[in-house]
Amino acid sequence: MHTVDKKEIENFAKDSHLWWDENGPFRPLHRLNPTRLSYIKDAICEHFDKDRISFNPYSGLSILDIGCGGGLVCEPMARLGANVTGIDADQNAIHTARDHAKDSRLTIDYQCASTDDLTQRKKTYDVVLALEIIEHVTDPQKFVSDIAKLCKPGGIIIFSTINRTPKSFALAKMAAEYILGWVPKGTHDWKKFVKPSELSRMVRHTGGHVKNIEGLVYNPFSGEFSRNPHDVDVNYFLCHLKP
Repeated sequence: MHTVDKKEIENFAKDSHLWWDENGPFRPLHRLNPTRLSYIKDAICEHFDKDRISFNPYSGLSILDIGCGGGLVCEPMARLGANVTGIDADQNAIHTARDHAKDSRLTIDYQCASTDDLTQRKKTYDVVLALEIIEHVTDPQKFVSDIAKLCKPGGIIIFSTINRTPKSFALAKMAAEYILGWVPKGTHDWKKFVKPSELSRMVRHTGGHVKNIEGLVYNPFSGEFSRNPHDVDVNYFLCHLKP
């Protein structure tokens, strides 16, 4: 059984040429990206004992970004020294990502593929990123299990997703799509949001260990996102260690 939801892919594909437009349909991802990158950097540097202030702290590491879109996370990972692979089931997004990486003179292995495809090839990576993607798949438990297979023993997996709470329904669904117009209507299905307890259970089912859960909070007054270890009501990170 594949985890790719074709309807979800079609929904994103129509805007894939706008991935790098900071004021376009992917504007929220551009706004929260610095905070995502900060969390990822802390997690990777701590786990692999890397120098956080180095120019290339990810040197020697292989990183897989699942649902990479236009490459908003892949490119910073490559600039910091990682050997980066980005996969997405949306061919339009992959074309956009490849063109932008070429213009930026970055070497990134972009593939139009799913986790199902990579597990069949028995590929493994030091770090696997699944950012804002699990809420768009058909079978979250299989998706988490596939990701575990793609991570090398002793590696780490980082999720970023949306909690399923009344607050997230009000903010991440209704406000973002229908009031503020941050993302196109129909981008999210609130019923597919995943609670931290549910994601933790899926991780443990694969034999993994949850090291950290941290909130990602939006400040409507400053218009900025920040990390908050206590507020996971809407967006949150989860760092998963593979034994």
